[in-house]
Amino acid sequence: MAEVVKMPKMSDTMTEGVLAKWHKKVGDKVKSGDVLAEIETDKATMDFESYQDGTLLYIGVEEGKAVPIDAVIGVIGKEGEDYKAALDAEAPQPPPAGGGESEPAEEKKEAAPTEEKKEAAPVADKAPAATPAPQPKVDTSKIPATVIRMPALSDTMTEGVINKWNFKVGDKVKSDDSLADVETDKATMEVVGYETGTLLYIGPKEGEAAPVNGIIAIVGKEGTDITPLLADDGVGTRGGDAAPAAEAPKEEATTSTTATDTTASTNIDDSRVKASPLARKIAKDKGINLNDVKGSAEGGRIIKKDVEEYTPSAKAAPAAAATTAAPSAPASAPAKADKPVVLTEYVGEEKYTDKPVSQMRKAITRRLSESFLIPHFYVTITIDMDQAIAARTKMNDFAPVKISFNDLVLKACAVALKQHPAVNSSWMGESIRANEHVNIGVAVAVDEGLLVPVVRFADGKSLSRISAEVKDFAQRAKAKKLQLPEMEGSTFTISNLGMFGVDEFTAIINPPGACILAVSGIQQVPVVKNGAVVPGNIMKVSLTCDHRVVDGATGAAFLQTLKSLLEEPVRLLV
Repeated sequence: MAEVVKMPKMSDTMTEGVLAKWHKKVGDKVKSGDVLAEIETDKATMDFESYQDGTLLYIGVEEGKAVPIDAVIGVIGKEGEDYKAALDAEAPQPPPAGGGESEPAEEKKEAAPTEEKKEAAPVADKAPAATPAPQPKVDTSKIPATVIRMPALSDTMTEGVINKWNFKVGDKVKSDDSLADVETDKATMEVVGYETGTLLYIGPKEGEAAPVNGIIAIVGKEGTDITPLLADDGVGTRGGDAAPAAEAPKEEATTSTTATDTTASTNIDDSRVKASPLARKIAKDKGINLNDVKGSAEGGRIIKKDVEEYTPSAKAAPAAAATTAAPSAPASAPAKADKPVVLTEYVGEEKYTDKPVSQMRKAITRRLSESFLIPHFYVTITIDMDQAIAARTKMNDFAPVKISFNDLVLKACAVALKQHPAVNSSWMGESIRANEHVNIGVAVAVDEGLLVPVVRFADGKSLSRISAEVKDFAQRAKAKKLQLPEMEGSTFTISNLGMFGVDEFTAIINPPGACILAVSGIQQVPVVKNGAVVPGNIMKVSLTCDHRVVDGATGAAFLQTLKSLLEEPVRLLV
């Protein structure tokens, strides 16, 4: 007997799911445990497995469409079986008629066609030559094309900005090709088409934003009429893009001509070369043309390693040398002596550039605005780092990875938080959550703003493990490769500006955590020890506390414990 497949609830906060991709099509054999589809929830995109054997008889949701939990998305049964009875059983039934109302209901049902005919007749008499009533709706599921929508790449994302299109209308694309780079409020990520065919339509242009689930592209069979697909879904349709396929070639031709004129002195345009966003950025910074680089990834795709290991050919050396030598000639010319200095009048020009606010900067602004509703207070303490410096030197003689002062601070905080659970708490609105686990967020500065990856269960990890994780997070944060789950769930945060030589600063709380520690640089200053003034190494740290959760004495006690741990690092090992 045919059984319906419903939209599952894959997270505690999920109310609907987006059918990101079907892995089976109507008529395919399905076994229990097979991945039927990929479903995008409010947290992540997850595989949805079948719980029964049979044949996929019906698909009720197109790729990219959102439906509520428990909505029917498909039917599985025996090959050739009539699945409509299963669908009818799931359809909402009209409320049962009470008493003797069944007959009037039937009379109404019979009378309806008559009334329709009466209403339709005058229209036909008045306008016999007019366009007939509404056209029947086109079944878009039969159109040989796939709609590509703006994916929800983070839990706070409401729209994405097209950073770069890697293909243009008319290009052939494969299912694993990266169609575009999309800038979210967290990072810049690739959007894969999951479809082989021709790129028939591009919605938002580079630099423009599109809402989540809005249509950004259509891939399908060349020559397919995509008008019904755009008309069927108004979410991603843009005002002036009703017929993009016809206009796109002209626009691309103009862009191509401009690019050729601009880069006439360099090599061929490398925008069509398959490469990761990070590889493109590094190549652009180094002035490397990607046409000259050989890719080592699947399908010849160029990655970071390929660009970093690329060595320019000998042909470019003489030209580069000549270019370098040319400007140096005037500098070597002897200056005329004993000539009075004449200062010419300088006329300046006021100029400025307005940059659109990035998705990450919007998210930072929103979070900071929330933070200012929190009653902050600050506690600062000075720590003698002489013993920590000596201990770190000894540790790095044996450690498999180099341990930094930030790693020592992170480990000391993790140990101190277990002794002061109030500092490891979270404000939940109607309650205060005392976290028994210690997940420490580490603020990492990137070009667009700030990311906070989380070292989970830091109290139970060795210094070497903490060091390796933090280094990996920092590298992937700058490469915009951090995943959303890696930036969620912190119970305490550390912000370290010591590498910039900062003497002292305070940080803003990262909710829902109750505290954040601001770590400054180690300063060599005179200190008094045993009644004598001697050179010493001190570091100031400031604890920012949410006064709704933490009191002043509690914050001060935590800093005293932190100070004792760093001034006697051997205590971190027991």
